[in-house]
Amino acid sequence: MLGFVRTDNEALVSCLGDPQRTAPAYRELLRRGENAASAIRAGLRDANPAVREHCCRLLDHLVDAESMDDLITMADDPDPRVRIAAFHALACDRCKDDTCAPGPDRVLGPALHHLDSDLDPHVRAMAAELVGKFAHSDARATEALKRAHAHDPSPAVRKKAGWFTPGGTIYERTLPPTTR
Repeated sequence: MLGFVRTDNEALVSCLGDPQRTAPAYRELLRRGENAASAIRAGLRDANPAVREHCCRLLDHLVDAESMDDLITMADDPDPRVRIAAFHALACDRCKDDTCAPGPDRVLGPALHHLDSDLDPHVRAMAAELVGKFAHSDARATEALKRAHAHDPSPAVRKKAGWFTPGGTIYERTLPPTTR
């Protein structure tokens, strides 16, 4: 099966760090779903940043309340690719329902910090997406997005932050029905 010597969840997670085995291991872990979740969460502590990044990406699809704290911790990973994947998983609502989507009390602080001060512009852009989820309900989010829109050194971050500020396309599209 899959051309792997071992096919237990832990072995498949370790294969996420091997460029030739990443894709089939990722697909198989995704197929195994919640049965592989504990091995995927353990992979967030792997020494190889590629393994940590792919584990964040898998948790985006296999999201559960138990994984949220782990993903929040990964927002401070030393590797920017891991931080990007963690922020994406925290911001992406496509695979989450309201029962496990993290609230501002858990994620807004780290997102604001990285939007304001992360050295990597891609991380700041993903942090802007997460901060943008709270632009209608938290003044700190709106102010941070306005600041990034006006002053971030990256044009891409300025553009993305602008989408989430009052008057921006995503801000206007996501206005709660009572304020439209």
